Amino acid sequence: MNNFKLEALNHLDFEYLNDLSETELAENHIKKMKVDKFPGFPCRITLEDAGIGEMVFLLNYDFHNVNSPYRASGPVFLRANQLTKTYAQNEIPVMFNHRLLSIRGYSKDAMMVVADVSEGKFLKDKLLQILENPNIEYIHLHNAKPGCFNCTVKRI
Repeated sequence: MNNFKLEALNHLDFEYLNDLSETELAENHIKKMKVDKFPGFPCRITLEDAGIGEMVFLLNYDFHNVNSPYRASGPVFLRANQLTKTYAQNEIPVMFNHRLLSIRGYSKDAMMVVADVSEGKFLKDKLLQILENPNIEYIHLHNAKPGCFNCTVKRI
């Protein structure tokens, strides 16, 4: 069996956001927002939907910084003052259950090998199926409709 682990973004890479002034946020094209609906603000540090009233940052993040035509960046939400949450082997965070997801599998040289779409409630089975391909080194999960990056899935 091919096991996997979802990896949220590291909170240490974003701690500086909490100390930026409104002017500094604006200069860096970062939005600080108060959550006004649930679900709707998926945090990439915790892989949980932020709760109503929480503060989140919306910024462009270079999530696939590779030497490949598939190099990519895009918008992500990050909850303020949160620690990175870790997940167990083959665990799927609740945040994905109600989303349509784009699944992109990459080779060691960062070339896309597999692209698929799945409802979140079927994600675990879909990931296990994709990882049967020995050419898949890692997987990226995106929200299919807006296209935003969620997290990396590593083979373990």
